[in-house]
Amino acid sequence: MDVLDELLAGTRAQDGVFNLTILDLPWALEIRDEAPLALAILIRGSGWITREGLEPQRMEQGDVAIVTGPEPYVVSDSLTTAPQLRIHPGGICEPLPGAPADYSARLGVRTYGARKSGEVMVASGTYQVAGDVNRRLVTALPPVLVVPAAEVAGSVMDMITSEIQRDAPGQQSVLDRWLDLALITTLRAWFARPDSHAPGWYQAQTDPVAGTALRLLHEDPAYPWNVTELADRVGISRASLARRFSAVVCEAPMSYLTGWRITLAADQLRSTRDTVETIARRVGYANAFALSVAFKRVRGVTPTAHRRAA
Repeated sequence: MDVLDELLAGTRAQDGVFNLTILDLPWALEIRDEAPLALAILIRGSGWITREGLEPQRMEQGDVAIVTGPEPYVVSDSLTTAPQLRIHPGGICEPLPGAPADYSARLGVRTYGARKSGEVMVASGTYQVAGDVNRRLVTALPPVLVVPAAEVAGSVMDMITSEIQRDAPGQQSVLDRWLDLALITTLRAWFARPDSHAPGWYQAQTDPVAGTALRLLHEDPAYPWNVTELADRVGISRASLARRFSAVVCEAPMSYLTGWRITLAADQLRSTRDTVETIARRVGYANAFALSVAFKRVRGVTPTAHRRAA
């Protein structure tokens, strides 16, 4: 069981909104798509990506940015250029005061700007994030991360310019799958960087001890695990497993398992009409009462209250 695969499974583009914006110097694009997870690619040109309260980050041609949370962000040629276009939810493009008159033109399918041969080309796409399992991935990411083109370059990124402007049958599905591939490619490149501060569950996957234990827990979270049996399955002592797992994952094995079980239960409470008793047994608790106690301790609310809020 690949933990990243499991966390990505529900983080899929479905009816993803895509925009291609073509601009001339000086340029600035404000994106207010309100998406929980978004992608921005500087296909042509160079500039900055900025967000209130964060340090600006430089973007060169081909670089990819992943943005988490609904707050707006700006991609621009300099830190002082005022935005000329604004992207709203649903991919609606609005010219702003001071923008050249021709920036209101639509150049084609999903494409806005002044002219197709403009000096700068920015592609943006959005994802919906459904459920607690997927939010576990999103919360592991910084609000804005930028991956250099050299680390994500390849056929996946080369497709974007032609695909985004096409209007062929099934094109939305093509773009959704492209967004999925682009996200996975970018995340793998980001987590592999020494400065990414990748979460413990990601770093553990290449560790022979912690990685093996982590995969066992994810393959069968409902099994009545304890540290002794987990250590036996991994083939080391109980103390060695506890020490190594805590060092790599930054959490004790049973504490990690509890958090994962509660995450799975929270997803099922939102997405199914199964009883709390059924969900409890499915994720590894003896009955509804045991799940309720653990859920309240971890989340601060009962399973029933969590379902009602959803």
